Amino acid sequence: MRVAQILAGAPQGGAENMYVRLVKGLNTCEQLQQKAFLRNHEHRVNDLRAAGVDAEGFRFGGPLNLIDRISYIRALKKFDPDLVMTWMNRASGSTPSGKYILTSRLGHYYDLKYYRHADYWVGISKGICNHLVNGGMPANRVFQIPNFADETPVTPISRASFDTPPDQPIILAAGRLHVNKAFDTLLKALQHIPAATLWLAGAGPEEASLKTLCEDLGLTNRVRFLGWRSDVTTLMASVDLFVCPSRYEGLGSIVMESWAHQCLIVATNSEGPGEVIEHGVTGLVTPVDEVLPLAAAVNEMLNNPEQRAEIVAKAFAHYQAHYAREIIVQQYSQLYSDLVARGK
Repeated sequence: MRVAQILAGAPQGGAENMYVRLVKGLNTCEQLQQKAFLRNHEHRVNDLRAAGVDAEGFRFGGPLNLIDRISYIRALKKFDPDLVMTWMNRASGSTPSGKYILTSRLGHYYDLKYYRHADYWVGISKGICNHLVNGGMPANRVFQIPNFADETPVTPISRASFDTPPDQPIILAAGRLHVNKAFDTLLKALQHIPAATLWLAGAGPEEASLKTLCEDLGLTNRVRFLGWRSDVTTLMASVDLFVCPSRYEGLGSIVMESWAHQCLIVATNSEGPGEVIEHGVTGLVTPVDEVLPLAAAVNEMLNNPEQRAEIVAKAFAHYQAHYAREIIVQQYSQLYSDLVARGK
Protein backbone atom coordinates (compact mmCIF):
# COMPACT_ATOMS: atom_id res chain seq x y z
CA MET A 1 0.00 0.00 0.00
CA ARG A 2 1.40 3.38 -1.03
CA VAL A 3 0.80 6.10 1.58
CA ALA A 4 1.63 9.80 1.26
CA GLN A 5 1.99 11.91 4.42
CA ILE A 6 1.51 15.66 3.82
CA LEU A 7 2.67 18.41 6.22
CA ALA A 8 3.15 22.11 5.51
CA GLY A 9 4.07 22.96 9.07
CA ALA A 10 6.23 25.42 10.99
CA PRO A 11 9.93 24.97 11.85
CA GLN A 12 8.92 23.77 15.33
CA GLY A 13 5.69 22.58 16.85
CA GLY A 14 3.91 19.74 18.59
CA ALA A 15 2.00 18.58 15.51
CA GLU A 16 5.20 18.69 13.48
CA ASN A 17 6.98 16.53 16.06
CA MET A 18 4.11 14.05 16.06
CA TYR A 19 4.23 13.90 12.26
CA VAL A 20 7.88 12.86 12.40
CA ARG A 21 7.23 10.27 15.11
CA LEU A 22 4.31 8.68 13.30
CA VAL A 23 5.94 8.67 9.86
CA LYS A 24 9.03 7.03 11.34
CA GLY A 25 6.89 4.50 13.18
CA LEU A 26 4.84 3.60 10.10
CA ASN A 27 8.04 3.24 8.09
CA THR A 28 8.67 0.00 9.99
CA CYS A 29 5.42 -1.53 8.67
CA GLU A 30 6.33 -3.90 5.84
CA GLN A 31 2.94 -3.57 4.15
CA LEU A 32 3.36 0.19 3.67
CA GLN A 33 5.40 2.07 1.09
CA GLN A 34 5.42 5.57 2.50
CA LYS A 35 6.55 8.96 1.25
CA ALA A 36 6.68 12.22 3.22
CA PHE A 37 5.75 15.43 1.40
CA LEU A 38 6.53 18.36 3.69
CA ARG A 39 7.57 21.97 3.84
CA ASN A 40 11.25 22.22 3.09
CA HIS A 41 12.59 22.66 6.61
CA GLU A 42 15.99 21.05 6.21
CA HIS A 43 16.27 19.67 9.74
CA ARG A 44 12.97 17.79 9.47
CA VAL A 45 13.57 16.49 5.94
CA ASN A 46 17.03 15.26 6.96
CA ASP A 47 15.69 13.68 10.15
CA LEU A 48 13.17 11.63 8.17
CA ARG A 49 15.69 10.63 5.51
CA ALA A 50 18.14 9.52 8.19
CA ALA A 51 15.42 7.15 9.45
CA GLY A 52 15.03 5.67 5.97
CA VAL A 53 11.90 7.63 5.00
CA ASP A 54 11.50 8.79 1.41
CA ALA A 55 11.02 12.52 2.08
CA GLU A 56 10.70 15.44 -0.34
CA GLY A 57 10.53 19.12 0.60
CA PHE A 58 8.32 21.78 -0.97
CA ARG A 59 7.73 25.47 -0.37
CA PHE A 60 3.96 25.16 0.24
CA GLY A 61 3.37 28.85 -0.43
CA GLY A 62 0.06 30.67 -0.41
CA PRO A 63 -2.79 30.43 -2.95
CA LEU A 64 -1.02 32.74 -5.41
CA ASN A 65 2.11 30.57 -5.54
CA LEU A 66 0.86 28.48 -8.45
CA ILE A 67 4.28 27.14 -9.42
CA ASP A 68 4.77 25.75 -5.90
CA ARG A 69 1.35 24.11 -5.94
CA ILE A 70 1.88 22.60 -9.40
CA SER A 71 5.26 21.21 -8.35
CA TYR A 72 3.75 19.55 -5.28
CA ILE A 73 0.72 18.11 -7.10
CA ARG A 74 2.91 16.69 -9.88
CA ALA A 75 5.17 14.96 -7.33
CA LEU A 76 2.15 13.57 -5.50
CA LYS A 77 0.64 12.19 -8.72
CA LYS A 78 4.00 10.69 -9.69
CA PHE A 79 4.13 8.81 -6.39
CA ASP A 80 0.64 7.46 -7.20
CA PRO A 81 -0.51 6.85 -3.60
CA ASP A 82 -3.35 4.58 -2.56
CA LEU A 83 -3.98 6.80 0.46
CA VAL A 84 -3.00 10.37 1.34
CA MET A 85 -3.11 11.75 4.88
CA THR A 86 -2.92 15.51 5.34
CA TRP A 87 -1.94 17.32 8.53
CA MET A 88 -3.31 20.75 9.53
CA ASN A 89 -4.86 23.51 7.42
CA ARG A 90 -2.35 24.38 4.73
CA ALA A 91 -1.49 20.83 3.72
CA SER A 92 -5.16 19.87 3.71
CA GLY A 93 -6.22 22.90 1.70
CA SER A 94 -3.38 22.38 -0.79
CA THR A 95 -4.18 18.73 -1.47
CA PRO A 96 -7.01 18.07 -3.94
CA SER A 97 -9.21 15.02 -4.14
CA GLY A 98 -7.92 12.32 -6.46
CA LYS A 99 -8.20 8.66 -7.24
CA TYR A 100 -6.49 8.03 -3.91
CA ILE A 101 -8.25 7.87 -0.53
CA LEU A 102 -7.89 11.36 0.97
CA THR A 103 -7.77 11.33 4.76
CA SER A 104 -7.29 14.41 6.92
CA ARG A 105 -5.90 14.24 10.45
CA LEU A 106 -7.00 16.95 12.88
CA GLY A 107 -5.11 17.62 16.10
CA HIS A 108 -7.11 20.71 17.03
CA TYR A 109 -10.48 22.41 16.55
CA TYR A 110 -9.57 23.77 13.12
CA ASP A 111 -11.83 25.61 10.66
CA LEU A 112 -13.41 22.74 8.76
CA LYS A 113 -13.44 24.59 5.43
CA TYR A 114 -9.96 23.17 4.75
CA TYR A 115 -11.11 19.58 5.26
CA ARG A 116 -14.54 19.10 3.68
CA HIS A 117 -13.21 17.64 0.42
CA ALA A 118 -11.55 14.70 2.21
CA ASP A 119 -13.01 11.20 2.09
CA TYR A 120 -12.28 10.35 5.74
CA TRP A 121 -11.11 12.16 8.87
CA VAL A 122 -9.03 11.24 11.91
CA GLY A 123 -9.43 13.20 15.15
CA ILE A 124 -6.94 12.73 17.97
CA SER A 125 -9.58 13.14 20.68
CA LYS A 126 -13.27 12.49 21.22
CA GLY A 127 -13.88 16.24 21.33
CA ILE A 128 -12.26 16.80 17.93
CA CYS A 129 -14.23 13.91 16.43
CA ASN A 130 -17.42 15.50 17.77
CA HIS A 131 -16.30 18.80 16.22
CA LEU A 132 -16.03 17.05 12.86
CA VAL A 133 -19.41 15.34 13.11
CA ASN A 134 -21.13 18.47 14.40
CA GLY A 135 -19.56 20.30 11.47
CA GLY A 136 -21.25 18.01 8.96
CA MET A 137 -18.76 15.17 8.39
CA PRO A 138 -20.47 11.74 8.30
CA ALA A 139 -19.93 9.99 11.64
CA ASN A 140 -19.13 6.67 9.96
CA ARG A 141 -16.19 8.35 8.19
CA VAL A 142 -14.65 9.92 11.32
CA PHE A 143 -12.16 7.91 13.38
CA GLN A 144 -10.39 8.61 16.66
CA ILE A 145 -6.72 7.75 17.10
CA PRO A 146 -4.71 9.56 19.82
CA ASN A 147 -1.08 10.62 19.77
CA PHE A 148 1.84 8.80 21.34
CA ALA A 149 4.83 10.30 23.08
CA ASP A 150 8.47 10.59 22.12
CA GLU A 151 9.60 7.48 23.96
CA THR A 152 13.34 7.98 23.48
CA PRO A 153 15.05 7.32 26.84
CA VAL A 154 16.50 10.45 28.44
CA THR A 155 18.99 11.31 31.15
CA PRO A 156 17.94 13.99 33.67
CA ILE A 157 19.91 17.19 33.76
CA SER A 158 21.11 18.87 36.95
CA ARG A 159 18.42 20.54 39.04
CA ALA A 160 20.82 23.48 39.31
CA SER A 161 20.51 24.08 35.55
CA PHE A 162 19.39 27.53 34.36
CA ASP A 163 20.73 29.07 37.58
CA THR A 164 18.10 27.25 39.65
CA PRO A 165 18.56 26.91 43.43
CA PRO A 166 19.12 23.12 43.74
CA ASP A 167 17.13 22.81 46.97
CA GLN A 168 13.89 24.23 45.52
CA PRO A 169 10.98 22.31 43.92
CA ILE A 170 10.93 22.71 40.13
CA ILE A 171 7.77 23.04 38.03
CA LEU A 172 7.92 22.65 34.25
CA ALA A 173 5.55 24.06 31.65
CA ALA A 174 6.07 23.92 27.89
CA GLY A 175 4.36 24.99 24.70
CA ARG A 176 3.89 27.87 22.33
CA LEU A 177 3.72 31.15 24.22
CA HIS A 178 0.18 31.88 23.04
CA VAL A 179 -2.89 33.14 24.85
CA ASN A 180 -4.54 29.71 24.43
CA LYS A 181 -1.85 28.14 26.63
CA ALA A 182 -2.75 30.36 29.62
CA PHE A 183 0.76 30.71 30.96
CA ASP A 184 -0.42 33.98 32.48
CA THR A 185 -2.71 31.95 34.75
CA LEU A 186 0.23 29.75 35.74
CA LEU A 187 2.36 32.78 36.62
CA LYS A 188 -0.42 34.11 38.83
CA ALA A 189 -0.71 30.68 40.48
CA LEU A 190 3.03 30.65 41.13
CA GLN A 191 2.51 33.51 43.58
CA HIS A 192 0.69 30.98 45.79
CA ILE A 193 3.28 28.19 45.38
CA PRO A 194 6.05 29.02 47.84
CA ALA A 195 9.71 28.51 47.03
CA ALA A 196 9.16 26.73 43.68
CA THR A 197 11.02 27.61 40.48
CA LEU A 198 9.21 27.49 37.14
CA TRP A 199 10.98 26.38 33.98
CA LEU A 200 8.90 27.70 31.07
CA ALA A 201 9.96 26.19 27.75
CA GLY A 202 8.55 27.77 24.61
CA ALA A 203 8.47 30.71 22.25
CA GLY A 204 5.64 32.69 20.71
CA PRO A 205 3.72 35.96 20.47
CA GLU A 206 3.02 36.25 24.21
CA GLU A 207 6.67 36.11 25.30
CA ALA A 208 7.07 39.83 25.94
CA SER A 209 3.78 40.19 27.83
CA LEU A 210 4.52 37.12 29.95
CA LYS A 211 7.92 38.50 30.92
CA THR A 212 6.29 41.81 31.82
CA LEU A 213 3.67 40.01 33.91
CA CYS A 214 6.43 38.06 35.61
CA GLU A 215 8.11 41.33 36.62
CA ASP A 216 4.81 42.87 37.76
CA LEU A 217 4.12 39.86 39.98
CA GLY A 218 7.59 39.95 41.49
CA LEU A 219 8.47 36.50 40.14
CA THR A 220 11.51 37.28 38.02
CA ASN A 221 13.85 35.39 40.33
CA ARG A 222 11.61 32.28 40.28
CA VAL A 223 10.88 31.91 36.56
CA ARG A 224 13.27 30.73 33.87
CA PHE A 225 12.21 31.45 30.28
CA LEU A 226 13.99 28.69 28.35
CA GLY A 227 12.91 29.49 24.78
CA TRP A 228 11.89 26.78 22.36
CA ARG A 229 13.31 23.43 23.48
CA SER A 230 13.60 20.13 21.64
CA ASP A 231 14.42 18.30 24.89
CA VAL A 232 11.16 18.68 26.82
CA THR A 233 11.15 15.01 27.81
CA THR A 234 14.61 15.46 29.32
CA LEU A 235 13.30 18.42 31.28
CA MET A 236 10.35 16.30 32.46
CA ALA A 237 12.75 13.73 33.85
CA SER A 238 14.53 16.48 35.77
CA VAL A 239 11.67 18.27 37.60
CA ASP A 240 9.07 17.56 40.27
CA LEU A 241 5.97 17.98 38.15
CA PHE A 242 4.59 19.33 34.88
CA VAL A 243 1.77 21.87 34.55
CA CYS A 244 -0.50 22.29 31.52
CA PRO A 245 -2.65 25.36 32.25
CA SER A 246 -4.27 25.65 28.79
CA ARG A 247 -7.53 27.41 28.00
CA TYR A 248 -7.84 25.40 24.77
CA GLU A 249 -6.00 22.16 23.97
CA GLY A 250 -6.87 19.66 21.25
CA LEU A 251 -5.50 16.59 23.01
CA GLY A 252 -2.48 17.81 24.85
CA SER A 253 0.17 15.42 23.55
CA ILE A 254 2.20 16.76 26.41
CA VAL A 255 -0.05 14.63 28.65
CA MET A 256 1.23 11.48 26.95
CA GLU A 257 4.80 12.80 27.19
CA SER A 258 4.44 13.28 30.94
CA TRP A 259 2.94 9.82 31.41
CA ALA A 260 5.61 8.12 29.30
CA HIS A 261 8.45 9.89 31.12
CA GLN A 262 6.92 9.45 34.57
CA CYS A 263 6.46 13.11 35.42
CA LEU A 264 3.31 13.96 37.32
CA ILE A 265 0.97 16.29 35.42
CA VAL A 266 -1.40 18.92 36.76
CA ALA A 267 -3.65 20.20 33.95
CA THR A 268 -6.68 22.39 33.53
CA ASN A 269 -9.95 20.92 32.34
CA SER A 270 -9.48 22.06 28.73
CA GLU A 271 -10.86 19.81 26.01
CA GLY A 272 -8.01 17.33 25.52
CA PRO A 273 -6.41 16.98 28.97
CA GLY A 274 -9.81 17.00 30.66
CA GLU A 275 -10.88 14.15 28.40
CA VAL A 276 -7.93 11.83 28.99
CA ILE A 277 -6.74 12.52 32.57
CA GLU A 278 -8.57 10.73 35.36
CA HIS A 279 -8.33 13.12 38.29
CA GLY A 280 -6.35 11.70 41.19
CA VAL A 281 -5.43 8.57 39.21
CA THR A 282 -3.36 9.60 36.16
CA GLY A 283 -2.91 13.26 37.09
CA LEU A 284 -4.74 16.20 38.63
CA VAL A 285 -7.31 18.34 36.81
CA THR A 286 -8.37 21.86 37.84
CA PRO A 287 -10.87 24.36 36.35
CA VAL A 288 -9.73 26.43 33.39
CA ASP A 289 -8.41 29.91 34.25
CA GLU A 290 -8.82 29.53 38.01
CA VAL A 291 -5.62 30.52 39.78
CA LEU A 292 -6.17 29.26 43.31
CA PRO A 293 -7.32 25.69 42.47
CA LEU A 294 -4.32 25.34 40.14
CA ALA A 295 -1.95 26.51 42.87
CA ALA A 296 -3.62 24.23 45.43
CA ALA A 297 -3.21 21.16 43.19
CA VAL A 298 0.47 21.91 42.59
CA ASN A 299 1.08 22.47 46.30
CA GLU A 300 -0.72 19.23 47.16
CA MET A 301 1.56 17.23 44.88
CA LEU A 302 4.76 18.99 45.92
CA ASN A 303 3.94 18.36 49.58
CA ASN A 304 2.98 14.67 49.13
CA PRO A 305 5.79 12.79 47.33
CA GLU A 306 4.29 9.37 48.09
CA GLN A 307 0.96 10.28 46.52
CA ARG A 308 2.83 11.81 43.60
CA ALA A 309 4.78 8.59 43.05
CA GLU A 310 1.59 6.52 43.17
CA ILE A 311 -0.11 8.65 40.51
CA VAL A 312 3.01 8.61 38.33
CA ALA A 313 3.12 4.79 38.42
CA LYS A 314 -0.57 4.47 37.50
CA ALA A 315 -0.21 7.00 34.69
CA PHE A 316 2.78 5.17 33.22
CA ALA A 317 0.91 1.87 33.24
CA HIS A 318 -2.09 3.58 31.60
CA TYR A 319 0.15 4.98 28.86
CA GLN A 320 1.74 1.61 28.18
CA ALA A 321 -1.67 -0.03 27.88
CA HIS A 322 -3.39 2.55 25.68
CA TYR A 323 -1.01 5.06 24.08
CA ALA A 324 2.34 3.38 23.48
CA ARG A 325 4.03 3.85 20.13
CA GLU A 326 3.45 0.31 18.85
CA ILE A 327 -0.26 0.52 19.74
CA ILE A 328 -0.90 3.79 17.90
CA VAL A 329 1.23 2.85 14.88
CA GLN A 330 -0.74 -0.38 14.55
CA GLN A 331 -4.03 1.53 14.77
CA TYR A 332 -3.02 3.80 11.89
CA SER A 333 -1.70 0.92 9.81
CA GLN A 334 -4.94 -1.00 10.28
CA LEU A 335 -7.06 2.07 9.52
CA TYR A 336 -5.19 2.70 6.27
CA SER A 337 -5.77 -0.90 5.18
CA ASP A 338 -9.45 -0.71 6.11
CA LEU A 339 -10.00 2.58 4.27
CA VAL A 340 -8.28 1.46 1.08
CA ALA A 341 -10.35 -1.73 1.11
CA ARG A 342 -13.52 0.30 1.78
CA GLY A 343 -12.87 2.84 -0.97
CA LYS A 344 -14.33 6.29 -1.43
